[in-house]
Amino acid sequence: MAALVAIRHNHAIKVSHSRLIDAGKLKKVAIVACMRKLLAILNAMLPDRAAWDASQHLSDRFAA
Repeated sequence: MAALVAIRHNHAIKVSHSRLIDAGKLKKVAIVACMRKLLAILNAMLPDRAAWDASQHLSDRFAA
């Protein structure tokens, strides 16, 4: 459920999801990829107890 909310409201995850759908991936495959991306971001933030910074998670080539 967190991935579905992130796809709807988080710009970095939304762009990633849209890119996968545009590349022809199935919707469920794109959702699972977003789940993995969200977990990877959260696991990277946890050791430093870092706050969310969208600029670190969205590369310039995918910015919309």
